[in-house]
Amino acid sequence: MRLDTIVWVILIAVGSGLTACGSAEMPEESEDRSLVTVSEGQLSGARSTLNDDVWVYRGIPFAAPPVGDLRWHPPEPVAPWEGVRDATVLASPCMQPSVPASVASFYSVNSEQMEEDCLYLNVWSAAGPEDRVPVLVWIHGGGLVAGNGSDVEYDGTALATRGVVLVTINYRLGALGYLAHPLLSAESPHDASGNYGTLDQVAALEWVQQNISTFGGDPSRVTIFGESAGSWSVNHMMTTPLARGLFHGAIGESGGGFGSAGQAYSKAEIEAAGERFMAAVLGPDVDATVEQMRSVSATDILAAPPELVRSSANVDGWVFPNTIFNVFAAGEQADIPVIVGSNADESTILGGAQGASDLDEYRATVQTEYGDLADAFLRTYPAENDAAALQGRLASATDAMFGWEMRTWARMMDTVASPAYLYFFSRVPPAPDADQYGSYHTAEIPYVFDNFGVSTSPHANRDYNDTDRTLSNILASYWVNFAATGNPNGEGLPNWPVFDREADTLLEFGDTVNLRQGVRKDRLDFFDQFYGEQR
Repeated sequence: MRLDTIVWVILIAVGSGLTACGSAEMPEESEDRSLVTVSEGQLSGARSTLNDDVWVYRGIPFAAPPVGDLRWHPPEPVAPWEGVRDATVLASPCMQPSVPASVASFYSVNSEQMEEDCLYLNVWSAAGPEDRVPVLVWIHGGGLVAGNGSDVEYDGTALATRGVVLVTINYRLGALGYLAHPLLSAESPHDASGNYGTLDQVAALEWVQQNISTFGGDPSRVTIFGESAGSWSVNHMMTTPLARGLFHGAIGESGGGFGSAGQAYSKAEIEAAGERFMAAVLGPDVDATVEQMRSVSATDILAAPPELVRSSANVDGWVFPNTIFNVFAAGEQADIPVIVGSNADESTILGGAQGASDLDEYRATVQTEYGDLADAFLRTYPAENDAAALQGRLASATDAMFGWEMRTWARMMDTVASPAYLYFFSRVPPAPDADQYGSYHTAEIPYVFDNFGVSTSPHANRDYNDTDRTLSNILASYWVNFAATGNPNGEGLPNWPVFDREADTLLEFGDTVNLRQGVRKDRLDFFDQFYGEQR
């Protein structure tokens, strides 16, 4: 599967809602909580415009600006400030490439004001300062090259009213977040470079541990959750020993690093890619120095061909001691409960149909990509005409990058004591183009956040109805219950059993919520064989 051609456009998208089962009680009266004190100083927030009971604190720095000498450097602590810092203004997104119009019209990317100084987070809370409610920390998607923790789709008001403190974070992206280079490794006490975006996520979780009680959150009940590359990141956080103990539950939506795009590559491979990238930025005849690398403008770095840098985790011996697969296979991941799952039609908006313009191209592409397994692939995804070839390509891309990853994640939790809960999201958000997109990549996000109708993008808001609102209440309730107890189940909700490899049972979120067994088993089993041979 040629993932490099589509991964950079994996961008994130995107009420009503009853109080979730297991939610903590909120204060009867919403007192003025605009002024709070964190470890670096005082902040002044404001009430949410969506609900007066929720207070919002935006643009809180969790690390020093990664500029100048701190570019391509692990995050440093924030310098304390004097007086009261205004926490009512959104921070800028991290540097990232412009998005194709076809994608931008579907999602609220909101990257117009991007800056290299971008390590900030946002907090939503309806809890009093003496409360200790569970915490959900959202890691945005975007292929590790795009996205923004402050996008309106991630407004935490609705979830905060259900009894959690909701945090969204930024992290460095693309070359500024993941460039590895021999010169950068040489100056590191760990002989390691790259993984800066991952280190930013660790720093944000450390900030949460130090400060979330100020907002009524419980630092002993922190759950991280994310979608697409945000789900890769959740997978990464479970793998790196640097994040151990900083969170207590994990939710991965449509993305893992076991065999496809989110995997951790070798240090040598990533560093070689970094050398090629910097040669393109500085010129092929320039003998690069660290000082030159840090003096180049962020705009010039962004203008370099993005395909020259691997925006991915790398096995550097410090942040990642081994590949994601090997860490889980050895039972060395964080031993915490997880919810993981994917959507029915992930690839419809991701370019997954490449190589299937007609039947002949489909068969030729399959032969090139799958070699000795091409015949097995064509038995699994048969096609006798051009239309079937297109559907075969879309289905196989969905399975390879998402369905297989999430089933594998659930299966590999067998190596530790904590449970996994597997889901399959098949609800097709109603809209005139519903037949074209189906249950597309990111479709579940507004259901989880209970945020219908908030997007500013022309195609992101669908014609949501009572079926969608009921499903949103169920999903948001499961997520909040899980944050509270490590178990999504609660009174009035369909029972969600712990995943068992032999039973192969998952919970399907469709027009109704049902238990199902062996969903797409033959298709996912093919990729067991394919990725197994690659390893």
